[in-house]
Amino acid sequence: MSSDDSYRHYVEEFALLFEQSGLNRTAGRILGWLHVAEPPHQTMPDLVEKLGASKSSISTATRSLLQMGMIEKLSLPGERRDYYRMVDGVWTNALRDRNHEITLLRELADRGLTLLADEPAERRQRLQEMRDMFAFFEQEFPRLFARWEEERKEM
Repeated sequence: MSSDDSYRHYVEEFALLFEQSGLNRTAGRILGWLHVAEPPHQTMPDLVEKLGASKSSISTATRSLLQMGMIEKLSLPGERRDYYRMVDGVWTNALRDRNHEITLLRELADRGLTLLADEPAERRQRLQEMRDMFAFFEQEFPRLFARWEEERKEM
């Protein structure tokens, strides 16, 4: 397999994984490409060429990724083009956002348990498991983030 084929295969794997997570496949391709591209910042025409997608598709996906805070737009001195690159710490930021969702899910389970307060334990079991799991993750994630930050400093 040629180097170009290997890159395309990797980018497609990235796209499929993100599509399964509910993201647009083109956005997934952009993320995959920006992880392996050299240079790490790419123009819109670069993305169109490398990913074999239409300009409108790339434009829509980059706008979405910009709004999600996964990529950023930059300009280089003396150039008129806009470039796109991955945001530093994007995966840490994405997981921190998930931590907020975990809190919301734990709170939702708490409200469900309140609703079923007078019901038998068997009826409350699924909500109790949901609540306990999300409460555990809500408690542990900050510790994991702190450990990760320490690891990053040592890299």
